[in-house]
Amino acid sequence: MALFVIWWPKENSTYFWLLSHLTFKEEKIYRVINWRLPEDQQKEIDKRIQLTVEELVAYGRFKHHTIAKLYETFADLCSHLLSRKDILDSLRNENFDLVLLNSLDLCSLLLVEKLGKQFVVFHPMQSTSMDFRLPRDLSYVPMYGSSLTDQMDFWARVKNFLMFFDFSMMQREIFSKYDGTIQEHFAEGSRPLLSDLLLKAELWFVNSDFAFEFARSLLPNTVYVGGLMDKPNRPIPQDLEDFIIKFRDSGFVLVALGSIATMYQTKELIKEMNSAFAHLPQGVLWACKDAHWPKDVRMAPNVKIMDWLPQTDLLAHPSIRLFVNHGGINSIMEAIQHGVPMVGIPFFGDQVENMVRIEAKKIGVSVQLETLKAETFARTLKEVIEDKRFKSAAMAARAIRRSHPLTPSQRLVGWIDHILQTGGGAHLKPHGFQQPWHVQNLLDVLLFLLGLTQGTLWLLKKMLGLLLRSQGMVRKEKKS
Repeated sequence: MALFVIWWPKENSTYFWLLSHLTFKEEKIYRVINWRLPEDQQKEIDKRIQLTVEELVAYGRFKHHTIAKLYETFADLCSHLLSRKDILDSLRNENFDLVLLNSLDLCSLLLVEKLGKQFVVFHPMQSTSMDFRLPRDLSYVPMYGSSLTDQMDFWARVKNFLMFFDFSMMQREIFSKYDGTIQEHFAEGSRPLLSDLLLKAELWFVNSDFAFEFARSLLPNTVYVGGLMDKPNRPIPQDLEDFIIKFRDSGFVLVALGSIATMYQTKELIKEMNSAFAHLPQGVLWACKDAHWPKDVRMAPNVKIMDWLPQTDLLAHPSIRLFVNHGGINSIMEAIQHGVPMVGIPFFGDQVENMVRIEAKKIGVSVQLETLKAETFARTLKEVIEDKRFKSAAMAARAIRRSHPLTPSQRLVGWIDHILQTGGGAHLKPHGFQQPWHVQNLLDVLLFLLGLTQGTLWLLKKMLGLLLRSQGMVRKEKKS
């Protein structure tokens, strides 16, 4: 059986994990098809994406117009791809049985629609960050962007209700950026809606886990596979081991702010963090490039910076005391896997929402980038390291994370195999996906009952009026 994987960007580590694991007990053979625009057009697209990412980092979270601008660029890129008849014909000639795509690449949905193939979706973020028709229990499921937990008072529920409309508007605005692409590449009468294409997925794999996520209702075709990148621990390089040993029982702190965030670390941020680390008895291993280190900032004696660190292996080390990260979902999953408390410095996107969940689970603390100062940051680091409740909560999350009967990779591969063997996932999708929105939300029933109630009240009013008039006429006749 053959699987076609559509992924953007192809350099994503999850992409290569999927290629190496989705083999269904056969020989691990895969072929990578690279597609790029002509050099001048590609440079223009790359520049637009770069400017938008910088804008996202500057804002600290996804703003409607900024994320819509990013997807406008993706839609232009998509139009170029769908114009490539040679690529489409080549894919049609491939004998694959199923397509696996990344939910953030909406062009994949249009490409699969062109190919007429069944597909499953991998969603790299938490389940609330895209509407694919999971039950909306707004009284305890916080909307994406609300920064709420599952424990809401009255005003929090009001905010969550309003955020539902805000989120819906944002998703519609993003989808609308592909209207021109759809009109250009699909014939009138057969032009799809992106919101409908989402519902055609046989399965949704969500990169999350209930050790991290708030409990919520899921549909049978939704599978949590957070922790796909788990791998056996390896010994760390000797130079890192020598550094850690110097701090004996105090242990060490791992600092890794992600590839994108690291690019936008300011001199002021590095200075404040370095000053805070100097107050710790622990050693600090920091993923920070020499080229980014300010020349006029003297590195703290307990700090060691490196361009790259073996993050997973260091998180498994018995001497680790704390993980300072950017709130990225994969970093969080790795920390939970090894029971390590966290301090998060979210830069943008889902990182803010991820840290809300970490704080709610008492696994760590979030620090706002705009207000990070050495003195308060050092105090926060010491609090999370020294307060045993954080370590206890991290170990409890670790137990939940590890207690699944199947690993995330076994769940993902097993479910894909199930879809291939049964010819699709129709038996996993509710009939509600085929109902109009007013039927699914029982608005027709409510209107009927409202009309029936009003009609009954009107009829009772009329009958009462007739009765009162007849009684009045009887009294007049008696008087006369």
